[in-house]
Amino acid sequence: MAKTKISEKLTFPEGVTGSMTGSALTMKGPKGESKRIIKDAIVKVSVTGNEAMISCDSASRREKARAYSYLAHIKNMIKGVKEGHDYELKICASHFPMNVSVANNTLTVKNFLGEKIPRVITIKAGATVKVDGPIIKVDSASKEIAGQVAADIEQLCRITNRDRRVFQDGIYITKKDGKEVI
Repeated sequence: MAKTKISEKLTFPEGVTGSMTGSALTMKGPKGESKRIIKDAIVKVSVTGNEAMISCDSASRREKARAYSYLAHIKNMIKGVKEGHDYELKICASHFPMNVSVANNTLTVKNFLGEKIPRVITIKAGATVKVDGPIIKVDSASKEIAGQVAADIEQLCRITNRDRRVFQDGIYITKKDGKEVI
């Protein structure tokens, strides 16, 4: 089994600062703050000045994969605090008109398939949700939080025990961070 040495350096763009306290990596930028815990005994992650360093003295295939995963996480954190991560969802209602509203960190869907009791979900801290007609926009500095909030909203209107070809009502993700889904 071949062992290789890994040493990757990533420079932060202007306006983005990073710090490492213990195993917690924190990025700050114009769009907010993002934190991630990176605990690894073999792969070392350090932040000095305006650059992050990922190193491993003798990396097997698994350590190499972990090191480049950490590099991708740091790049996502930098993009998040600089530009933000955006998701879009579309409200589709063919049988009954839905009423979707956001207030006090809760998203409420009323009259989904004619139901009398509204469906309610709590929005995770760090994400902002806006309703623009039939479009719901989710924005966050953390890619994981933005994706999870979008998935939670989509799962809120999940239909069971009905024919999916007929009952197509719901809220569906149409744009992930940087990608069209449709």
